[in-house]
Amino acid sequence: MKSSLDLVPVSSERKLNTLVENRSAFTMEHCELNVFETHERAEKVKLTFGDLVLTSMMRGKKVMHLFGQPGFDYLPGETVIVPPNETMKIDFPEARSDNPTQCIALAISSDHVLETLNLLNEKFPKAEKNGLWKLNEEMFHLINNQELAEIINRLVKISVKEQHREKDLLANLALRELLIRLMQTQARQLFENNFLKLSSDHRFAFVIQHIKENIREKIDLNKLSDKVCMSRANFFRKFKEEFGHAPGDYILKERLKLAKEYLKQSRYNISEVCYLAGFNNLHYFIRAFKKETGITPSGYKKMG
Repeated sequence: MKSSLDLVPVSSERKLNTLVENRSAFTMEHCELNVFETHERAEKVKLTFGDLVLTSMMRGKKVMHLFGQPGFDYLPGETVIVPPNETMKIDFPEARSDNPTQCIALAISSDHVLETLNLLNEKFPKAEKNGLWKLNEEMFHLINNQELAEIINRLVKISVKEQHREKDLLANLALRELLIRLMQTQARQLFENNFLKLSSDHRFAFVIQHIKENIREKIDLNKLSDKVCMSRANFFRKFKEEFGHAPGDYILKERLKLAKEYLKQSRYNISEVCYLAGFNNLHYFIRAFKKETGITPSGYKKMG
């Protein structure tokens, strides 16, 4: 599920300097937060930053053109990472005064990015030999998960609302967490899309493949850690570092995702969905589903 950001109030028309990509900037020691608003339709608006920039949609719709590729729809609940000096070309097909687009662009200094990557590679080395913490420029368009949305929201709050002298310190700590969450989100998306191709060379791709192929069965994590030649403690620690979730949490999310697919099919009742998705306790399934989605399985089913 997409996790949308908390909304920032839209500027009144009398406070706008321009109707296209009106900018409000908040500068800190290692980053600058920009809030952009567009209140009328526009095409091929160019935007370039000298640093790595994380952009994330809050309202409306853009069509983003990057790296010379065809444009793609860019919507709330999504984030795009843009390398330094890469020009974004942006269309605003639906922007109006009563339906503005709103997007943040967080420019992060190269020194802070490099310092964070070096720290992670020194203190928390990857499980695979020669594996390194790094931002994957090919995985630039991301769906916000809850963890990523929460840390972006925190940085926006620090940038816009905090006024005391500890503001830069709080922002620097949050930036470190943001970079980690970005890399974990990229890793999950990469392995989700390519686990079959990667499973012979990367132990966690093998783990993802094993979980997906056996999701309806009981999965013994002790045996799974043995299969990838890791102690249980190291397996749990490295898996969580890589993906941001413990193995058991990942399995639960996969089962809930499968349950949603079955709930969309009218021929299955709630009890059948429970067991088809790998759960062996109906009450636990209902409780876990509601905690994850905010709605019961029967409510989700009625939504169609």
